[in-house]
Amino acid sequence: MDIEFKSASQIKAFQEELLHGQLRYLRDNSRYYRRMFDSYRIDVDKILTIEDLQKIPFTEKKDLQLFNDDFLCCPKAKIVDYVTTSGTLGDPVTFGCTEKDLQRLAYNEKKSFECAGVKPGDIVQLMTTIDKRFMAGLAYFLGIRELGASIIRVGNGIPELQWDTIQRLKPDTIMCVPSFILRLIQYAEEHGIDYRNSSIRRIIGIGEGLREQDFSLNLLGRRIKEKWDVELFATYSSTEMGATFSECPCGCGGHVHPELIIVEIIGEDNLPVPDGDVGEIVVTTLGVEGMPLLRFRTGDMAAKITSQCGCGRRSYRLTPLVGRKNNMIKLKGTTLYPPAVNDVLDNTPYVENYVVVVQDSDAGTDDVLVQVGLKFQPEFDPVKDLKDRFRSRIRVAPKVEILPKEEVARINFPAKSRKPVKFIDKRAKHV
Repeated sequence: MDIEFKSASQIKAFQEELLHGQLRYLRDNSRYYRRMFDSYRIDVDKILTIEDLQKIPFTEKKDLQLFNDDFLCCPKAKIVDYVTTSGTLGDPVTFGCTEKDLQRLAYNEKKSFECAGVKPGDIVQLMTTIDKRFMAGLAYFLGIRELGASIIRVGNGIPELQWDTIQRLKPDTIMCVPSFILRLIQYAEEHGIDYRNSSIRRIIGIGEGLREQDFSLNLLGRRIKEKWDVELFATYSSTEMGATFSECPCGCGGHVHPELIIVEIIGEDNLPVPDGDVGEIVVTTLGVEGMPLLRFRTGDMAAKITSQCGCGRRSYRLTPLVGRKNNMIKLKGTTLYPPAVNDVLDNTPYVENYVVVVQDSDAGTDDVLVQVGLKFQPEFDPVKDLKDRFRSRIRVAPKVEILPKEEVARINFPAKSRKPVKFIDKRAKHV
């Protein structure tokens, strides 16, 4: 039986056995972790439980940036693929993957696609890049192959090409950034494409949330669902963890694959928070050969759900991300994260594109400016309307500036960036 369907105590014992092997592997092969163990006098053979992980210091993004090569646990001759992080929290970090690591990625995505209901013989249209040193696109490709489904590698953007491919090859599943779905719908409506009766039955979203903390659809998810009655699945992953948390048809959080990763949720005191409480996601990878990580702080905020899912899985799940810890905004006495701002903008029909700029204010709080490009000029004042929308949704309104959409597009897509830039943090502590 798949470990995800076994009892919580069996899953914990299973993970602890894998953890023992991973710690010994790090001690024997990682220059970085060997130094850490020596410096803190850590005997890895005495780390017996997941709770014992608290005796080990965290690994942070800056450690990967400063000592990148020291994390490599194998000869460089064994590396068959190099990837880099997207650099969301600073300078990108390079990861080397061995053949075993690519097989692990394929297994991870196979299980994730199965969780979302994809079966052998299904056809998945991949609307994300597989090049530019991007791990996710390669992982999706390997996982779909491993599952026995068919894949169409269209890449990101270009609604015309996406619809041409859908009409020609009849995929049942598409995988993309959720906000791009709205562009696909808009293109279909403008060009007389009967998208509601197309072959698409399932959309798997990456990089953006589709649900609130109570698992109801957020504004973006509702807007897609109202237009296009397809199954929606959200996923959460990162290059560092080499694993994906995918929703099942119950839509009640992203399922962990216990054989691939251990997750801790920590609070401001760096100690675990009670299950169900929001904290920072800390991960320990299992089975990674090239560059495994121990207690890596992701900077992402979510909660762990341990109750059994309606699908029968007993492995814990993660709630939708609240945001990134470092990106928390304090605006006029209200604490919020960029996704809450994005949700309002993504669901305003006359907004073509935008960027959120945060900087320090004289009052000691944050000064937030939203620069917006318009699809069309509405008959009313868009600045006032946007501020009303913000107050309705998040209780406070940032400053709003209307710019030519071409200017905003240049900010969104700087040279060498793999992801659109929608958040710029100019605060002193983040520069």
